[in-house]
Amino acid sequence: PIQRRVIRKLRISPARCRSTVASTKTREEKEQQQMDGCTVVEAAPVELISQTKKTAKAPLSKSHIDFENTQEAYKSKGNIELLRSLLVFKLCTFDILVDKNKELMDLSRKLLGQWMFEKLMKMTFYGQFVAGEDHNSIKPLIRKNEAFGVGSVLDYSVEEDLTQEEAEKKEMDSCVSEAEKESPGADHREKKYKAHRQFGDRRGGVISARTYFYADEAKCDIQMETFINCIKASGGASNDGFSAIKMTALGRPQFLLQFSEVLVKWRRFFNFLAAQQGKSQMTVLEQKLELEQLKESLTELGVGAKDDIENWFTGEKLGLSGTIDLLDWNSLINDTTKISNLLMVPNLQTGHLEPLLNIFTEEEERQMKRMLQRVDILAKHAVENGVRLMVDAEQTYFQPAISRLTLEMQRKFNREKPVIFNTYQCYLKEAYDNVTLDVELSRREGWYFGAKLVRGAYMYQERARAKEIGYEDPINPDYEATNRMYHKCLEYVLEEIEHSRKANVMVATHNEDTVKFTLDKMNEMGLSPTENKVYFGQLLGMCDQISFPLGQAGFPVYKYVPYGPVNEVIPYLSRRAQENRGFMKGSQRERSLLWKELKRRLLAGQIIYKPVY
Repeated sequence: PIQRRVIRKLRISPARCRSTVASTKTREEKEQQQMDGCTVVEAAPVELISQTKKTAKAPLSKSHIDFENTQEAYKSKGNIELLRSLLVFKLCTFDILVDKNKELMDLSRKLLGQWMFEKLMKMTFYGQFVAGEDHNSIKPLIRKNEAFGVGSVLDYSVEEDLTQEEAEKKEMDSCVSEAEKESPGADHREKKYKAHRQFGDRRGGVISARTYFYADEAKCDIQMETFINCIKASGGASNDGFSAIKMTALGRPQFLLQFSEVLVKWRRFFNFLAAQQGKSQMTVLEQKLELEQLKESLTELGVGAKDDIENWFTGEKLGLSGTIDLLDWNSLINDTTKISNLLMVPNLQTGHLEPLLNIFTEEEERQMKRMLQRVDILAKHAVENGVRLMVDAEQTYFQPAISRLTLEMQRKFNREKPVIFNTYQCYLKEAYDNVTLDVELSRREGWYFGAKLVRGAYMYQERARAKEIGYEDPINPDYEATNRMYHKCLEYVLEEIEHSRKANVMVATHNEDTVKFTLDKMNEMGLSPTENKVYFGQLLGMCDQISFPLGQAGFPVYKYVPYGPVNEVIPYLSRRAQENRGFMKGSQRERSLLWKELKRRLLAGQIIYKPVY
C-alpha cells in the first residue's frame, strides 16, 4: 500500500484547469540565419523590474538599433581601453597561449613577482573581464556603465584552485550517501543521478560558469555570507541591483542528485499513465488524464486501495473538469514535514512507492534542511535590499531539483513583483517543455514569472558523460537546433508578456541575430522597452557593440560584472580566455569594429579620447 504521508490531497478548481491564450497558440519554428557571434554562454545576467499594471497595446515607433555604429558602441571607452580589448582578443586566438594559460600565469607570477604580475593582469585580462577587487573598487566602473545606459549584475567570482584529484575526492564524498557507502548497488538509483569519479571534477568542459565543491556545512555558510555581501553591494551600488547565486554553493549536492531523480521518475510515471490513455503524442500541457481512468489504472497497478486514491484527487469543483495534467500531478509531491519523505518513487513492477534509498541519517536530513534554509535567507536579503536574485543553471543531473527549488522561491517571493529568476538552458531538448510548464503554473497561481534564457555552459561535459555512462544525450543535436530552441522559448515568453504583462525575461546572449530577433518580435507585439519586461545581458568585456547601443536606445541591458582579488579570480579568467578563443575564431567582427573606431578617432584628431559623462 502507498505511503500516504508523501501524498497530499490535490484540490482542483476551475482556475487551475482553464486553458489560456499563450498555451494554445500555434507557432512555426523559424528558419535560422547563419549565426555570427559568440559561442554558448552560461553566466550572463538577468534583470527585471516589474510593472503590476496591464499596459494597453499602443502603436510604437519601431525600434531600430545600428550595431555598426562604432561611435555609439564605444563612446564609453578610452583609446587605451580599445587597444587593450584588441590585444586581449588577439591573444585569445593563439591556441598555445589559451591551452597553457594557467601555466603561463603561474610562471609570470614567479618571474615578475606578485606586485608586477598584478599590474600586468590589470593592464590585460583582469582589466578586460573583471571590474575590481572589492565592493568599493568596482563602483566607478558601475557608475560609468550606468551613465551610458548599461546596468550591472554583480558576481563575486572567486573559486577554489583545486587539483583534479582534490576536486574528484570532494565530489565523491559529497554526492554519495551513507546508505550507498554501506551497501553499494543495493538501491534502485539511476546511473545518470549517481556520482561517477571520472566526471567528479565538474570544471572540465565548462564555459563561463563557476564551479563549487562541497567541503562541509561551515563552508556553505561562508559561501552564503559571500552571496549576502554581494546582494548588499548590488543594492548599494545601483537602484536596480541584481545578484547571481548557485545552488551547489549552498549545500551538499547529494540532495540535488537524489531530488532530481525523484522528480524525473514521477514525471515519467505521469508519461506512462498518459500513454495508457493514448495521449503520449500530445504536448505536455495538452496531456490531461481522465480521472476515472487514472483511478482505475492506479488501482490495477496496486498503488493503493480505490478509496485511498479517491481521497487524493478531491476538490469542490472536480466534476467541472474531471482531468488532471502534469502541473496537478507535480503538486502531489509537495511535502512540508520530513524532507526525506520527498525522496519516494513509484515502482511500476510492485505498484508501491519506495524510498529512493533504504536509510537517511539524521545528519543527512539536517543537511537537506540547511540547504533550503540558506536559499530562503538569500531570497529574504534580496527583498530587503531591493535586489533581484538570479539562480544559475547547472548540470542536468542537478537541474530538476534546482529548478523545483527555484520555483518554490518564486511562488513565495514573486507575488507582487519578480524577485527570483530561474535560468533555462536552451541547448537542452526539454527546454521548451520546462518553460511552458513554469509559465502555465505562474498563470494558475498568479505570481510573476521570471526567466533568464541562455544557450548553456556544460555541453561538452554533458555529452561526454551521457556517452560514457550510457544514457540519452540531453543536448540538442547541433548549434542550429539550439538556436531554434532558444527562439522558440523566447517567442513563447514574449507572447506571455504580450498577453498578461506579468512575465519578465532576460535575453542573455552574445548572438547579434538573437538580439535582432527579439527586437523584431517586440516591435510586432507592441512591447516597449520602457515597460521593463524584456532585458538583455552580456558579459563584462565582451560584445560592447551590442550592449551599449541597446542601452543608449533605452533598452534595459546589463553587464554581468565579476569582481574579486586578482589571484583568486585566475580560474575565472582562465575560462574566459578559453571561451574567447571560440568566439574570436568564429568571428572577427568585434575586432574589426574596434579597429574601425580607433581609425575613426585618429582621423578625427582624437588621439587622446576621454569619455564624457
